[in-house]
Amino acid sequence: MQGHKQFTDKVVVHFRLSERVPRHNLYRRLDEVLDLRFLYPETQVLYSHTGQPALDPVVFFKLLLVGRLENIASDRRLLAHCALRLDILLFLGYELDEELPWHSTISRTRQLYPTALFEHLFDRVFHLCVAQGLVAGDTQAIDSAPVKANASLDSLCEKQAAAPLVLTVAGQPAPASTLPTAALLSAPAHQLRREAARKAKHGSEPGALGGKRPHARLVSNKTHYSPSDPEARISIKPGKARALNYLCSLAVDPAKGVISHIQADLADSHDSLHLPGLIERLQARLTANEVPLREVVADTSYANGFNYAFLEQRGLTAWIPASKLYKPTIEGFTYLPDVNAYYCPAGKLLPFRNYGSTPDGSWQKNYRADYKDCSRCPLKARCVPKTAQRKITRTAFDAPYLRAWQRQHSRQGQHMRRVRQGTVEPALGQLLPHYGLRRVGTKGQAGAHKTMLLAAAAYNLRKLLKHRVTQPRSMALVLQPDLLSAFSSPFWLA
Repeated sequence: MQGHKQFTDKVVVHFRLSERVPRHNLYRRLDEVLDLRFLYPETQVLYSHTGQPALDPVVFFKLLLVGRLENIASDRRLLAHCALRLDILLFLGYELDEELPWHSTISRTRQLYPTALFEHLFDRVFHLCVAQGLVAGDTQAIDSAPVKANASLDSLCEKQAAAPLVLTVAGQPAPASTLPTAALLSAPAHQLRREAARKAKHGSEPGALGGKRPHARLVSNKTHYSPSDPEARISIKPGKARALNYLCSLAVDPAKGVISHIQADLADSHDSLHLPGLIERLQARLTANEVPLREVVADTSYANGFNYAFLEQRGLTAWIPASKLYKPTIEGFTYLPDVNAYYCPAGKLLPFRNYGSTPDGSWQKNYRADYKDCSRCPLKARCVPKTAQRKITRTAFDAPYLRAWQRQHSRQGQHMRRVRQGTVEPALGQLLPHYGLRRVGTKGQAGAHKTMLLAAAAYNLRKLLKHRVTQPRSMALVLQPDLLSAFSSPFWLA
């Protein structure tokens, strides 16, 4: 007979939430693994001893972890989602008839808690991964990716020329908090004039951006800022549209793909500039967990002489491919270390002139020939046809750079390149689209850093819950010698 289900919206009296959630549920197993009671003493100083009870810090961080695990970045959507899930309510410690916190309470609490508290949570999760044998630590792969900021390019404002220094009656500079916002978000007048001239030049060229699209704006971080998030930076990645972003820099352990470090950086700077600070914090975390760090793997964007020398000074082997523009030797020129100069094919010296800085945060040595020597040289048409004199630029850390170049072309260097591709790139491929990092929902670099720490902690927790400690079959046979003899008996072979 055909069945017809009748629904009656009745009040259930005998109901226990723990009986409705199975034991193998993700959040039940997570609650057994993760102990967040350390948050109570660390957040006690942030609250007054009087007044209404605030949001439980354990509940707050559980909510944020649920948002990362469920790939929900909005606080409103997160609370609406949690109200419909029995397992999440049990994980948070809420009954069916209890109201969840208001979304503005979560936002205010996120701003109240310092960044160090979020880093402590990440350290706790990372320590659990180390204790379960998920981290080898001797090799770390480093990479970065842009993450969209919570700001739009349509709302950019032009920077004003920097105002003269405001002095108080005592003759001292006024504090930054008393200055208007336009004075803080300003740029030097000469920089604005240079950018305005560049914009006019591009607009007047036939077929240029301004010529074909008169309504298009030439914007840059030097002349524009976002009023809603002044720390967001305009950046562009090949194959993607220009946007206001933050830079997500992270380190991944190749053993099981656990994230060992993550940080939010400004998106308009070179990746190589962030390597020294990242290595210092990463090495401190690994040392605290008694895990030695010996090798660092990264791509070419982190390659410069300063980073190679920095890693060697800390006793680390850098598996970072050298730039394609780097040449171990210059054809036709001989370096004379005694006089710190180059000897050209015409028999003239190119002495050392001065040091210079590079945009990627390194230093370079400039060698330049004398003007008279090059003007009378018969090889000028072949050597320097478009300039007045021959110039040679070399990195100030040539010896570490040469050693890195030699490692890159070895068999081990090719292997480490594949290690990086199979370690950090899959982590970024999962972390950004599946853990709420398509767009940072907070404002400022500190808020972006908190969001990335929570996403990495959720990523590591999922790795931890998937890990199963299994014993090899040989161990079971050793523990049961009678079973081993049974396998080798003639009856078993028959």
